[in-house]
Amino acid sequence: MSATTAAPKDERLVKTSRLTRTLRRPELGALLGALVVYALFAVTDRTGSFATITGTANWTDAASQIGIVAVPVALLMIAGEFDLSAGVLVGTSGLFCGLLTTNYGVNLWLAILLTFAFAAGIGFINGWLVMLTGLPSFIVTLAMFFSLRGINLGVTKILTDTVRVAGVGNVPSYDSAQKVFGSELWAPYNFKVAVIWWLAITAVATLVLTKTRFGNWIYAVGGDANAARNTGVPVRRTKITLFVLTAMSAALLGVINIIRFKSMQAGQGVGQEFYYIIAAVVGGCLLTGGFGSAIGAAIGASIMGMAFIGIAFAGWNTDWTFLFLGVILFAAVLVNTYIGRRAQGARK
Repeated sequence: MSATTAAPKDERLVKTSRLTRTLRRPELGALLGALVVYALFAVTDRTGSFATITGTANWTDAASQIGIVAVPVALLMIAGEFDLSAGVLVGTSGLFCGLLTTNYGVNLWLAILLTFAFAAGIGFINGWLVMLTGLPSFIVTLAMFFSLRGINLGVTKILTDTVRVAGVGNVPSYDSAQKVFGSELWAPYNFKVAVIWWLAITAVATLVLTKTRFGNWIYAVGGDANAARNTGVPVRRTKITLFVLTAMSAALLGVINIIRFKSMQAGQGVGQEFYYIIAAVVGGCLLTGGFGSAIGAAIGASIMGMAFIGIAFAGWNTDWTFLFLGVILFAAVLVNTYIGRRAQGARK
């Protein structure tokens, strides 16, 4: 071999361009979609308020109802798992908290703590069963979904003779709990405190994913669980922890709703689990795991919040909302797939 022959470069040491790094961001497609959706409803708005602070308060409220749970669901999806019981658990948690206070006289703050503990137990059962049986999390959490839905209706009917819990606004400690979970900010625009919870959860989840060892574990177990296990990653503990966190985020939303509305219907939350998954997928999470971001899921929730409010402000028939969500989901998958392929084929 000639002495002047250049040694081949180690691909691991080759610097990637800024364009390539940008294209590889999982939330890029969602951000582009959010800008398009915002512009669409700003133009078609008949009330003249969508693009104002008041309009922003409306759609961020709707987005927070999705994003509070969608962000933890995104972390679970990055780890390669699903939780189809998250939606119904919102209703279960609200009912549990309400029944403790109205039927058994438990202090509201203690009831809230017990609600989080109860939800953590449900999440642990989900994760433990998935890891113990080896069954797809889709099946395990779907079984939990039907179980909780039946419990919500049956137990509430037995204890209250109705399918709802009411009167939470009259229990002791309600005023102090309302300031934390159900208050409004920045009068006269009245942003809901749930938006703060949503942003805080997104920020913490982003820090966990990007700055901690646990975040590396999440990506590792979603990419290849066996390879992760062989390198010392605690796969079982990581996945069970994520199931617990997802369940506790559902409990948080349940507590927020029952304190805000002072009542809870037994069927509340049913079907919301698909909103959380849609928000995560729109935000760049792959259904196969190993890829995604908390910020992307938050942007996905924002898109859905804009859609729910924007369609009403535009004067469109709200029956078309689900068609719009379906188109957004399909378009987001196409865009994310296209961007991902361009990133893989981009020059380094």
